Amino acid sequence: MNDSGDVQRPWWREFQVWLLIAGPAAVVVAGLVTAVIAVRGADPVVAEDYYRRGMHINEELARNRAKMPAQQARNHAATPATPTAH
Repeated sequence: MNDSGDVQRPWWREFQVWLLIAGPAAVVVAGLVTAVIAVRGADPVVAEDYYRRGMHINEELARNRAKMPAQQARNHAATPATPTAH
């Protein structure tokens, strides 16, 4: 008992203690949930020859661009990616 005559309660019966513990506990739970989501939803492994495939695609695009007339290529560069409806 303290001087004012109040009975001290054990620490686990105090609301502020649980409020203080709840913050870090929520972070730990969120971290575990994030880890489970990351493991279960992992992206597939990239093909081993991805670089060679990319180089082949770039060469093909460059050949197609070289075949395009200059005026058409210039106008195509200014074309929006998606058509706009008026």
